[in-house]
This record gives sequence, C-alpha cells and structure tokens, in this order.
Amino acid sequence: MASPDHSRRHHARAETDRPRRAVVILPNGATLASLFFGVFAIVAASRSEFDTAARCVVAAGICDALDGRIARATGTGSRFGSELDSLVDAISFGLAPALIMYFAVLNRNGWDWIFAFLFVACAVIRLARFNVEQAGRAKKYFHGLPSPAAGMTLATYFWFSQTSLYNTTIIGDLNWPAGLRGLMLVLAFLMISNVSYPAVPTVGFRRPSEILGTLVVFITLIGVLLLRTEFYFPALVLYVVYGLAKTVIFGLLDRRPRGDSPVIDDDDEPLLLTAAGVVAAGSEAARQRPHRRRRRRRPPGHDEPPRGGPTNIPPPGPIGGQP
Repeated sequence: MASPDHSRRHHARAETDRPRRAVVILPNGATLASLFFGVFAIVAASRSEFDTAARCVVAAGICDALDGRIARATGTGSRFGSELDSLVDAISFGLAPALIMYFAVLNRNGWDWIFAFLFVACAVIRLARFNVEQAGRAKKYFHGLPSPAAGMTLATYFWFSQTSLYNTTIIGDLNWPAGLRGLMLVLAFLMISNVSYPAVPTVGFRRPSEILGTLVVFITLIGVLLLRTEFYFPALVLYVVYGLAKTVIFGLLDRRPRGDSPVIDDDDEPLLLTAAGVVAAGSEAARQRPHRRRRRRRPPGHDEPPRGGPTNIPPPGPIGGQP
C-alpha cells in the first residue's frame, strides 16, 4: 500500500505536468490549424471559390509562422513538431496552391496537371532537405525558396487578377496563362535550389540591419492592412526576385552572406547522405562512423615512446646503488 507521502508527491507531480502538457499542445495545435486551412483551400478551389481558397492559404501561412514562435517562447520545440510541421506544409503550401492553379488557370483536359505535380514534388523535396539541414536551428537565411512563400505566391495571384491595377493597365494584357505555368516551374526550381532567402527580419533600432528589418515589417503591415489584394502577389514576387538577384550578385563577387551556410552535425551527416542516395538507409556504418583521435604534435626532441612502453631504459642496479 502506498504511503500518504508518496501519494501526495504523485498528485503534486500530476498537477505540475498538466500545464506542461497543455503548453506542448499549443504549437502543434497551430500546426494542425494550418493543415485545416490547407485542406479547406483545396475544397474551396474545387468549388471555384478562389477568393476563399486564397484566404485559406494566407491563414495557413499565419499559423505556420506562429507555431515555431510559440514553441520557442514556451520551450516546447521537439523533433516531432518539426516533422509534423513539414508534413503539414507539404499540403498547405504544396498541394493546395498547385490545385488552386489547376482549377483556376491550367487546362484540365490535357497534361497541364504535370505542372501541379512538379510543384508539389519540389515542395516535398525542399521540406525534406530543410528537416536535414535547418530544422530546429536558429537561422538568418533559408536555403532554397521557403515553401510558404512559394505557395502564397501562387494562391494570391487570383486576388491580384481582380484589381484595377491588373485589369486597366498593360499588366492585364500579358499572357498570364503561359506566364503562370512558367512561374510554377521557376518557383519549383527555386525551392530545391541553393538560392538563399532571408528569414523574418530582426526588429530593432540598434544596428542598420535591425532598422532595415523594422522598416520592412512596418511596410508589410501597412500593405497587408490597406492594400490586401494589390499587395500580396507583387510583394511575394519581389521577395522571390530579391533572393535570386542577391545570390547571383554575391556569386559574381565571390561572396556569401554571413550565416548563409547550413551547419551539419556529425550525427546528421549520415542522414544527409542517405537523403542524397549516397548511403543506404539503415546502414550501421553510416550511423556509427568511427571518430579518429588527434595526435598532439610534440616539440622536437621529445619523441613519443612506443605503445608497448619504454624499451631503452637501462635495468636498475643492485640494491644499495652498487654497480
């Protein structure tokens, strides 16, 4: 029979675990909310309700931005959360935007669905690479176009197509059906490329980068609140072009932005090689790579004795020190 002290300790531990479990649910709840909006966007697009579909993809983007921040603020980040987030992103920002384009722009009777397949495939590859390279790490840059940015670029085109800027200017006279097919291919390629894209800018007033980040966030908020339909698509296209142009210019100058390289731990390297097809999945040699011991460089004249012990030391003389 359990003692009263043991029962009280067990009850106190259970009481302290309840808030902890509730906090853990918060980031995963935001991730599942993103999944809800992604699925709803697909349903709305199948009903030709493209305005609602675009709203859902943008709402999924907001939930995707919140789940990571909630996890960091509450200290509840986990490997499970990272994997769940990537699986949800594949639907909300891969499949949903591709199907919006399929129902709104692409020809349903031919082979145009291949464009949707390529976009979804590249989004899945990009998310798998993100899990290996950058998930769970603090980052200033994304390697490859983030799937939320690519997905929202496609989804918000419908909003832009309903504006007076689109319908009363030369922009509306462009061949958008063909152009959007090309845009899907470009976005798909950029997601699996090594083009660097900046993460959410740091807000502050101490350094020039923080001042610029604050200005970008302020302009974005004004555009979202006042110019919803006219702002999203051009701003996202500008973000796509900015990362590509910056990478090309830095490549010509033989420079790379600071912090713009993935950090692969020794334990993660077999996972990366396995994803690339170099190491067979489940290989014991890939998971348990031997570590070489470094030999210290000794100064001249101090030769290291053999491992078997010293061999050139003269034998001791008789007791008493006599020869």
